[in-house]
Amino acid sequence: MNGSEIKPMPVSELSFDRKNPRLVEFGLTVASTEMEVLRILWDAMDVAELTLSIAASGFFSHEPLIVAQERGKYVVIEGNRRLAAVKLLLDPALAAKLKANVPPIEEGAKENLRELPTLLSTREAAWHYLGFKHVNGPARWSSYAKAKYIADVHRNFGVALPDIANQIGDTHRTVQRLYHGLMVVEAAERMGVFNRDDIWGNRRFPFSHLYASLERPNISAFLGLKAEAEESSDPVPVERKEALRQLCLWLYGSKKDGNPPVIRTQNPHIRYLDAIVGNLEARAALRSGSNIDAAYTMTIPSSNVFEEALVSAKQKLEEAHGKLSNSYDGSEELLRTAGTAANLADDLYVQMERKHTGRAKPPRISEAV
Repeated sequence: MNGSEIKPMPVSELSFDRKNPRLVEFGLTVASTEMEVLRILWDAMDVAELTLSIAASGFFSHEPLIVAQERGKYVVIEGNRRLAAVKLLLDPALAAKLKANVPPIEEGAKENLRELPTLLSTREAAWHYLGFKHVNGPARWSSYAKAKYIADVHRNFGVALPDIANQIGDTHRTVQRLYHGLMVVEAAERMGVFNRDDIWGNRRFPFSHLYASLERPNISAFLGLKAEAEESSDPVPVERKEALRQLCLWLYGSKKDGNPPVIRTQNPHIRYLDAIVGNLEARAALRSGSNIDAAYTMTIPSSNVFEEALVSAKQKLEEAHGKLSNSYDGSEELLRTAGTAANLADDLYVQMERKHTGRAKPPRISEAV
Protein backbone atom coordinates (compact mmCIF):
# COMPACT_ATOMS: atom_id res chain seq x y z
CA MET A 1 0.00 0.00 0.00
CA ASN A 2 3.06 2.24 -0.03
CA GLY A 3 2.53 5.32 -2.12
CA SER A 4 -1.25 5.07 -2.06
CA GLU A 5 -3.08 8.37 -1.83
CA ILE A 6 -5.75 9.02 0.77
CA LYS A 7 -8.94 10.10 -0.99
CA PRO A 8 -12.40 11.01 0.34
CA MET A 9 -15.21 8.68 -0.70
CA PRO A 10 -18.96 8.98 -0.06
CA VAL A 11 -20.23 6.70 2.68
CA SER A 12 -23.10 5.72 0.41
CA GLU A 13 -20.62 4.06 -1.98
CA LEU A 14 -18.85 2.00 0.69
CA SER A 15 -19.86 -1.61 1.36
CA PHE A 16 -19.17 -3.85 4.33
CA ASP A 17 -16.75 -6.74 3.86
CA ARG A 18 -18.88 -9.85 4.15
CA LYS A 19 -15.74 -11.99 3.76
CA ASN A 20 -14.18 -10.55 6.90
CA PRO A 21 -13.18 -13.52 9.10
CA ARG A 22 -14.61 -11.90 12.22
CA LEU A 23 -18.01 -11.53 10.55
CA VAL A 24 -17.97 -14.97 8.95
CA GLU A 25 -17.47 -16.39 12.44
CA PHE A 26 -20.98 -15.21 13.32
CA GLY A 27 -22.51 -16.97 10.30
CA LEU A 28 -22.59 -14.07 7.85
CA THR A 29 -22.15 -14.80 4.14
CA VAL A 30 -21.71 -12.80 0.95
CA ALA A 31 -25.52 -12.85 0.68
CA SER A 32 -26.11 -11.30 4.14
CA THR A 33 -27.99 -7.99 4.19
CA GLU A 34 -26.52 -4.75 5.46
CA MET A 35 -28.86 -4.92 8.46
CA GLU A 36 -27.54 -8.37 9.34
CA VAL A 37 -23.97 -7.08 9.15
CA LEU A 38 -24.83 -4.05 11.27
CA ARG A 39 -26.54 -6.24 13.85
CA ILE A 40 -23.40 -8.33 14.36
CA LEU A 41 -21.13 -5.31 14.43
CA TRP A 42 -23.36 -3.53 16.95
CA ASP A 43 -24.04 -6.50 19.22
CA ALA A 44 -20.61 -8.13 19.25
CA MET A 45 -17.93 -5.63 18.27
CA ASP A 46 -18.33 -2.52 20.44
CA VAL A 47 -19.55 -0.18 17.71
CA ALA A 48 -21.43 1.74 20.42
CA GLU A 49 -18.13 3.03 21.82
CA LEU A 50 -17.04 4.16 18.36
CA THR A 51 -20.24 6.13 17.82
CA LEU A 52 -19.56 8.04 21.03
CA SER A 53 -15.95 8.72 20.02
CA ILE A 54 -16.77 9.83 16.47
CA ALA A 55 -19.71 11.97 17.65
CA ALA A 56 -17.42 13.75 20.11
CA SER A 57 -14.21 14.05 18.07
CA GLY A 58 -15.08 13.39 14.45
CA PHE A 59 -13.43 10.85 12.14
CA PHE A 60 -9.62 10.83 12.26
CA SER A 61 -8.41 11.47 8.72
CA HIS A 62 -5.00 9.92 9.43
CA GLU A 63 -6.68 6.52 9.91
CA PRO A 64 -8.31 5.95 6.50
CA LEU A 65 -10.51 3.01 5.62
CA ILE A 66 -8.79 0.52 3.33
CA VAL A 67 -11.00 -0.21 0.34
CA ALA A 68 -10.85 -2.86 -2.40
CA GLN A 69 -12.82 -2.55 -5.63
CA GLU A 70 -14.56 -5.89 -6.13
CA ARG A 71 -17.41 -6.71 -8.51
CA GLY A 72 -18.20 -3.07 -9.08
CA LYS A 73 -18.33 -2.22 -5.36
CA TYR A 74 -15.96 -0.46 -2.99
CA VAL A 75 -15.57 -2.99 -0.18
CA VAL A 76 -14.09 -1.84 3.13
CA ILE A 77 -11.54 -4.54 3.97
CA GLU A 78 -10.24 -2.57 6.97
CA GLY A 79 -12.54 -0.36 9.05
CA ASN A 80 -15.96 -2.07 9.06
CA ARG A 81 -16.62 -1.07 12.68
CA ARG A 82 -15.91 2.58 11.92
CA LEU A 83 -18.05 2.44 8.79
CA ALA A 84 -20.93 0.99 10.84
CA ALA A 85 -20.59 3.75 13.45
CA VAL A 86 -20.71 6.47 10.80
CA LYS A 87 -23.69 4.93 8.98
CA LEU A 88 -25.66 4.83 12.24
CA LEU A 89 -24.72 8.40 13.18
CA LEU A 90 -25.82 9.64 9.75
CA ASP A 91 -29.12 7.77 9.74
CA PRO A 92 -31.14 7.92 13.01
CA ALA A 93 -33.93 5.89 11.36
CA LEU A 94 -31.48 3.08 10.64
CA ALA A 95 -30.22 3.24 14.22
CA ALA A 96 -33.80 3.09 15.52
CA LYS A 97 -34.56 0.07 13.34
CA LEU A 98 -31.50 -1.62 14.82
CA LYS A 99 -32.48 -0.41 18.32
CA ALA A 100 -29.02 1.09 18.57
CA ASN A 101 -28.67 3.91 21.07
CA VAL A 102 -26.40 6.38 19.25
CA PRO A 103 -25.80 10.02 20.21
CA PRO A 104 -27.44 12.72 18.06
CA ILE A 105 -25.10 14.95 16.07
CA GLU A 106 -25.62 18.31 14.41
CA GLU A 107 -26.12 18.71 10.67
CA GLY A 108 -22.68 20.28 10.28
CA ALA A 109 -21.06 17.26 11.89
CA LYS A 110 -23.09 14.99 9.62
CA GLU A 111 -21.83 16.81 6.55
CA ASN A 112 -18.25 16.15 7.68
CA LEU A 113 -19.02 12.42 7.90
CA ARG A 114 -20.73 11.96 4.53
CA GLU A 115 -17.31 11.37 2.96
CA LEU A 116 -14.60 9.34 4.67
CA PRO A 117 -10.85 9.11 4.00
CA THR A 118 -9.98 5.93 2.11
CA LEU A 119 -6.97 4.11 0.66
CA LEU A 120 -7.67 2.06 -2.45
CA SER A 121 -5.90 -1.31 -2.34
CA THR A 122 -6.47 -5.04 -2.88
CA ARG A 123 -6.79 -7.93 -0.45
CA GLU A 124 -3.50 -9.37 -1.68
CA ALA A 125 -1.63 -6.10 -1.25
CA ALA A 126 -3.18 -5.40 2.16
CA TRP A 127 -2.87 -8.79 3.87
CA HIS A 128 0.52 -8.01 5.47
CA TYR A 129 -0.83 -4.85 7.07
CA LEU A 130 -4.10 -6.43 8.21
CA GLY A 131 -2.31 -9.41 9.71
CA PHE A 132 0.16 -7.25 11.57
CA LYS A 133 -2.49 -4.85 12.87
CA HIS A 134 -5.32 -7.18 13.79
CA VAL A 135 -4.61 -10.90 14.07
CA ASN A 136 -2.38 -10.56 17.11
CA GLY A 137 -2.98 -6.88 17.77
CA PRO A 138 -4.42 -5.16 20.87
CA ALA A 139 -7.93 -6.54 20.18
CA ARG A 140 -6.92 -10.05 19.18
CA TRP A 141 -9.02 -12.04 16.79
CA SER A 142 -10.58 -15.27 17.95
CA SER A 143 -9.01 -18.58 16.94
CA TYR A 144 -11.59 -19.04 14.17
CA ALA A 145 -11.09 -15.57 12.67
CA LYS A 146 -7.34 -16.10 12.77
CA ALA A 147 -7.63 -19.54 11.14
CA LYS A 148 -9.92 -18.17 8.40
CA TYR A 149 -7.50 -15.34 7.69
CA ILE A 150 -4.55 -17.77 7.50
CA ALA A 151 -6.42 -20.10 5.14
CA ASP A 152 -7.59 -17.26 2.89
CA VAL A 153 -4.08 -15.82 2.52
CA HIS A 154 -2.56 -19.26 1.99
CA ARG A 155 -5.08 -20.40 -0.63
CA ASN A 156 -5.87 -17.16 -2.42
CA PHE A 157 -2.40 -15.63 -2.58
CA GLY A 158 -0.19 -18.72 -2.42
CA VAL A 159 1.66 -17.54 0.70
CA ALA A 160 3.37 -20.35 2.63
CA LEU A 161 2.26 -20.91 6.22
CA PRO A 162 5.72 -20.11 7.67
CA ASP A 163 5.63 -16.73 5.92
CA ILE A 164 2.17 -16.00 7.30
CA ALA A 165 3.41 -16.97 10.77
CA ASN A 166 6.30 -14.51 10.50
CA GLN A 167 4.00 -11.71 9.41
CA ILE A 168 1.42 -12.10 12.18
CA GLY A 169 3.95 -12.84 14.92
CA ASP A 170 2.96 -16.45 15.60
CA THR A 171 4.97 -19.66 15.48
CA HIS A 172 4.76 -21.89 12.43
CA ARG A 173 3.37 -24.63 14.68
CA THR A 174 0.49 -22.44 15.88
CA VAL A 175 -0.38 -21.42 12.33
CA GLN A 176 -0.30 -25.07 11.23
CA ARG A 177 -2.65 -26.06 14.05
CA LEU A 178 -5.14 -23.32 13.23
CA TYR A 179 -5.08 -24.13 9.53
CA HIS A 180 -5.43 -27.85 10.33
CA GLY A 181 -8.49 -27.17 12.50
CA LEU A 182 -10.23 -25.11 9.84
CA MET A 183 -9.56 -27.79 7.22
CA VAL A 184 -11.32 -30.32 9.50
CA VAL A 185 -14.33 -28.00 9.77
CA GLU A 186 -14.46 -27.57 6.01
CA ALA A 187 -14.10 -31.35 5.52
CA ALA A 188 -17.09 -31.89 7.83
CA GLU A 189 -19.12 -29.38 5.82
CA ARG A 190 -18.13 -30.98 2.50
CA MET A 191 -19.10 -34.42 3.80
CA GLY A 192 -22.45 -33.06 4.92
CA VAL A 193 -21.98 -34.03 8.57
CA PHE A 194 -21.80 -30.51 10.01
CA ASN A 195 -23.67 -27.26 9.45
CA ARG A 196 -22.65 -24.14 11.35
CA ASP A 197 -26.22 -22.84 11.15
CA ASP A 198 -27.36 -25.91 13.12
CA ILE A 199 -25.14 -25.29 16.16
CA TRP A 200 -27.07 -25.58 19.42
CA GLY A 201 -27.93 -22.22 20.96
CA ASN A 202 -24.79 -20.35 19.88
CA ARG A 203 -24.71 -17.46 17.46
CA ARG A 204 -20.93 -17.40 17.35
CA PHE A 205 -19.11 -20.46 16.07
CA PRO A 206 -17.05 -21.89 19.00
CA PHE A 207 -14.21 -23.08 16.77
CA SER A 208 -11.84 -23.37 19.73
CA HIS A 209 -13.73 -26.48 20.94
CA LEU A 210 -12.70 -28.34 17.79
CA TYR A 211 -9.28 -26.74 17.63
CA ALA A 212 -8.52 -27.89 21.18
CA SER A 213 -9.98 -31.39 20.75
CA LEU A 214 -7.88 -32.22 17.67
CA GLU A 215 -4.73 -31.99 19.79
CA ARG A 216 -5.92 -34.90 21.95
CA PRO A 217 -4.44 -38.28 20.95
CA ASN A 218 -7.58 -40.43 21.21
CA ILE A 219 -9.73 -37.93 19.28
CA SER A 220 -7.07 -37.59 16.59
CA ALA A 221 -6.91 -41.39 16.21
CA PHE A 222 -10.73 -41.60 16.23
CA LEU A 223 -10.81 -39.35 13.16
CA GLY A 224 -7.79 -40.92 11.48
CA LEU A 225 -6.35 -37.43 11.11
CA LYS A 226 -3.42 -36.66 8.89
CA ALA A 227 -0.53 -34.95 10.64
CA GLU A 228 -0.66 -31.18 10.97
CA ALA A 229 2.76 -30.93 9.34
CA GLU A 230 1.27 -32.27 6.09
CA GLU A 231 -0.76 -29.04 5.84
CA SER A 232 -3.42 -31.01 4.00
CA SER A 233 -6.62 -29.37 2.82
CA ASP A 234 -8.37 -32.74 3.23
CA PRO A 235 -7.17 -34.08 6.60
CA VAL A 236 -9.99 -36.56 7.42
CA PRO A 237 -10.31 -39.82 5.44
CA VAL A 238 -13.76 -40.25 3.91
CA GLU A 239 -14.17 -43.58 5.71
CA ARG A 240 -14.11 -41.65 9.02
CA LYS A 241 -17.12 -39.58 8.00
CA GLU A 242 -19.33 -41.04 10.75
CA ALA A 243 -16.66 -40.44 13.39
CA LEU A 244 -16.40 -36.81 12.26
CA ARG A 245 -20.19 -36.43 12.40
CA GLN A 246 -20.23 -37.84 15.91
CA LEU A 247 -17.45 -35.55 17.12
CA CYS A 248 -19.18 -32.46 15.70
CA LEU A 249 -22.43 -33.51 17.40
CA TRP A 250 -20.67 -33.98 20.74
CA LEU A 251 -18.95 -30.61 20.42
CA TYR A 252 -21.75 -28.49 18.97
CA GLY A 253 -25.05 -30.35 19.23
CA SER A 254 -27.85 -29.92 16.70
CA LYS A 255 -30.80 -27.54 16.87
CA LYS A 256 -32.58 -29.45 14.12
CA ASP A 257 -32.42 -32.77 15.96
CA GLY A 258 -32.89 -31.29 19.43
CA ASN A 259 -29.51 -32.52 20.66
CA PRO A 260 -27.50 -30.24 22.96
CA PRO A 261 -23.70 -30.61 22.92
CA VAL A 262 -22.07 -32.76 25.56
CA ILE A 263 -19.23 -30.23 25.89
CA ARG A 264 -20.16 -27.41 28.26
CA THR A 265 -16.69 -26.08 29.10
CA GLN A 266 -13.37 -26.82 27.42
CA ASN A 267 -11.75 -27.52 30.76
CA PRO A 268 -12.26 -30.28 31.77
CA HIS A 269 -14.71 -31.58 29.15
CA ILE A 270 -12.32 -31.79 26.19
CA ARG A 271 -10.03 -33.91 28.35
CA TYR A 272 -13.00 -36.02 29.44
CA LEU A 273 -14.11 -36.50 25.84
CA ASP A 274 -10.65 -37.67 24.80
CA ALA A 275 -10.68 -40.31 27.54
CA ILE A 276 -14.21 -41.40 26.55
CA VAL A 277 -13.34 -41.71 22.86
CA GLY A 278 -10.48 -44.04 23.80
CA ASN A 279 -12.78 -46.33 25.81
CA LEU A 280 -15.34 -48.46 23.93
CA GLU A 281 -17.75 -48.82 26.86
CA ALA A 282 -17.68 -45.11 27.72
CA ARG A 283 -18.03 -44.12 24.07
CA ALA A 284 -21.10 -46.34 23.71
CA ALA A 285 -22.60 -44.81 26.85
CA LEU A 286 -22.09 -41.27 25.54
CA ARG A 287 -23.67 -42.20 22.21
CA SER A 288 -26.63 -43.65 24.09
CA GLY A 289 -27.32 -40.41 25.92
CA SER A 290 -25.25 -40.56 29.11
CA ASN A 291 -23.90 -37.20 30.19
CA ILE A 292 -20.20 -36.58 29.79
CA ASP A 293 -19.42 -36.76 33.51
CA ALA A 294 -21.05 -40.18 33.88
CA ALA A 295 -19.37 -41.50 30.74
CA TYR A 296 -16.00 -40.19 31.89
CA THR A 297 -16.39 -41.97 35.21
CA MET A 298 -16.46 -45.25 33.28
CA THR A 299 -12.90 -44.58 32.09
CA ILE A 300 -11.50 -44.15 35.60
CA PRO A 301 -10.42 -47.10 37.82
CA SER A 302 -12.94 -47.59 40.63
CA SER A 303 -10.31 -46.80 43.29
CA ASN A 304 -9.72 -43.43 41.66
CA VAL A 305 -13.45 -42.71 41.46
CA PHE A 306 -13.80 -43.38 45.18
CA GLU A 307 -10.84 -41.16 46.02
CA GLU A 308 -12.10 -38.28 43.88
CA ALA A 309 -15.59 -38.52 45.39
CA LEU A 310 -14.23 -38.59 48.95
CA VAL A 311 -11.89 -35.63 48.43
CA SER A 312 -14.66 -33.68 46.70
CA ALA A 313 -17.07 -34.34 49.61
CA LYS A 314 -14.45 -33.16 52.11
CA GLN A 315 -13.85 -29.98 50.14
CA LYS A 316 -17.58 -29.24 49.94
CA LEU A 317 -17.99 -29.76 53.69
CA GLU A 318 -15.08 -27.43 54.37
CA GLU A 319 -16.71 -24.85 52.09
CA ALA A 320 -20.03 -25.17 53.94
CA HIS A 321 -18.29 -24.94 57.32
CA GLY A 322 -16.58 -21.73 56.27
CA LYS A 323 -19.91 -20.14 55.33
CA LEU A 324 -21.79 -21.35 58.44
CA SER A 325 -21.57 -18.23 60.60
CA ASN A 326 -22.67 -15.82 57.87
CA SER A 327 -25.06 -17.97 55.83
CA TYR A 328 -26.94 -20.41 58.08
CA ASP A 329 -30.29 -18.92 59.09
CA GLY A 330 -31.14 -21.52 61.73
CA SER A 331 -33.58 -23.49 59.56
CA GLU A 332 -34.52 -26.96 60.78
CA GLU A 333 -34.48 -28.37 57.24
CA LEU A 334 -30.81 -27.50 56.76
CA LEU A 335 -30.05 -28.87 60.22
CA ARG A 336 -31.61 -32.19 59.22
CA THR A 337 -29.54 -32.18 56.01
CA ALA A 338 -26.40 -31.69 58.08
CA GLY A 339 -27.49 -34.56 60.34
CA THR A 340 -27.92 -36.86 57.32
CA ALA A 341 -24.48 -35.86 56.07
CA ALA A 342 -22.99 -36.55 59.50
CA ASN A 343 -24.60 -40.01 59.62
CA LEU A 344 -23.32 -40.83 56.13
CA ALA A 345 -19.84 -39.67 57.12
CA ASP A 346 -19.97 -41.83 60.28
CA ASP A 347 -21.06 -44.90 58.35
CA LEU A 348 -18.41 -44.30 55.68
CA TYR A 349 -15.73 -43.99 58.34
CA VAL A 350 -16.88 -47.19 60.09
CA GLN A 351 -16.73 -49.22 56.86
CA MET A 352 -13.38 -47.78 55.82
CA GLU A 353 -11.92 -48.38 59.31
CA ARG A 354 -13.15 -51.97 59.23
CA LYS A 355 -11.31 -52.57 55.96
CA HIS A 356 -8.25 -50.73 57.19
CA THR A 357 -7.81 -52.51 60.54
CA GLY A 358 -9.85 -55.67 60.19
CA ARG A 359 -11.66 -54.92 63.47
CA ALA A 360 -15.23 -56.10 63.77
CA LYS A 361 -16.76 -52.76 64.70
CA PRO A 362 -14.66 -49.69 65.54
CA PRO A 363 -16.16 -46.96 67.71
CA ARG A 364 -18.06 -44.11 66.11
CA ILE A 365 -16.07 -40.92 65.58
CA SER A 366 -18.04 -39.10 68.30
CA GLU A 367 -17.42 -41.94 70.80
CA ALA A 368 -13.73 -42.16 70.00
CA VAL A 369 -13.30 -38.47 70.70
